[in-house]
Amino acid sequence: MRKIFILAVVLLVAALAILSFSRKRTGTLAQLAQLVQSNKPRVSAPQVPKTDAEKLVADNNAFAFSLYQRLREDDSNLIFSPYSISTALAMTYAGARGETEKQMAKALHFGLPQDRLHSAFNSLDHEFASRDKDEDGQPYKDFKLLTANSLWGQKGYTFLPQFTDLLAENYGAGMRLVDYTEDAEGARKAINDWVSKQTQGKIEDLIKPGGLSSEMKLVLVNAIYFKDQWETSFNEKFTKPDHFTLLDGSKIMTEMMSQRDYFGYAQGKGYQAAKLPYLWSKFDMMILLPDKNKFREFESALDATRLIEISRQLTVREIDLTMPKFKFETSMGLVDTLSEMGMPLVFQYGPADLSGMDGTRELFLSAVLHKAMIAVDEEGTEAAAATYVVPSTDWDDPPPVIPKMIIDRPFIFLIRDTKTDAILFLGRVLNPKG
Repeated sequence: MRKIFILAVVLLVAALAILSFSRKRTGTLAQLAQLVQSNKPRVSAPQVPKTDAEKLVADNNAFAFSLYQRLREDDSNLIFSPYSISTALAMTYAGARGETEKQMAKALHFGLPQDRLHSAFNSLDHEFASRDKDEDGQPYKDFKLLTANSLWGQKGYTFLPQFTDLLAENYGAGMRLVDYTEDAEGARKAINDWVSKQTQGKIEDLIKPGGLSSEMKLVLVNAIYFKDQWETSFNEKFTKPDHFTLLDGSKIMTEMMSQRDYFGYAQGKGYQAAKLPYLWSKFDMMILLPDKNKFREFESALDATRLIEISRQLTVREIDLTMPKFKFETSMGLVDTLSEMGMPLVFQYGPADLSGMDGTRELFLSAVLHKAMIAVDEEGTEAAAATYVVPSTDWDDPPPVIPKMIIDRPFIFLIRDTKTDAILFLGRVLNPKG
């Protein structure tokens, strides 16, 4: 089997909550998951100016690094999907008004006005959905990029049709009716089941027992699942235990993969960078390796502008690449982080203005949860190995020096769409053993 790279992420924007009290009843899971959809179909071919599409990607990437800079303060591995987070919060933003709307726009780097932002998100999502087919329209066998959105509303609570129509037209999100008031645990199970299904079983039990309360009125969910294979697989026979140096200078033994091949490569002041393409899709993994003892310095200065500068330095050339296998997951609550980034009002009952959802000032956002996992290994087939190109050794001039990129210390990685430059996933590996 070829090398398989799997990434699954889901964002739960949990808890547009209103204070309420009632007697407790029980209900079946099927009743809890009743689906009510807007009569508005999703716009399948949104007419979005190129400038709007490019601005959305640039703004989302800027948010990705703003969030990364907040999350990096914890000394651990990190993986998250800025695209997933931006999409789910954009659905919330659709109902924001007044100062709440202004704060969210600034913190999330939403530079487009509401009447253009959501169609731009729709266009980008359709762009990604087209990546699973070749030029003849045939689906790729071993590639998956699945995105899905859903709303989970309280039975009997009234949401404005303008709000549900906007989400249906631009995010394909229907309203699933549940009963937080009388069976929050049943609602939790229904949402977790949906998340598991959308991520091919890679994200389980997103919401822990007790994670939903009877006061909740609406949960918005965005799920994303990515799976692809390296364009050039690592040969397992070259994988061997070797040292990986942690931030504190201590060393651990871990499985290191190696290969010599042609990749996008750059070396600049304080870093090396490599771009590893995937076989079936128009996505790649970009790895940023700071110089020894320079990780913190490099990381703290990393933003979307710096990434563009590094990307422009990449040239395809032969390199000796060594990197660790790794697999880990991260879970995080983002309320405090997003508040610190400039949008505290949406999390406060009373000051929050989400009247675009229900016409009242009763709703507020009480939780934002994110969970992600990543697994990277070297599995490959003989067919892939047959495509390996060995350059001729008949040189008229001395052979060029082949650079080595040995990823034996903490590094940063991104999964990007090569056509739009949109960042789907962003993270770092401080310890490949998790």
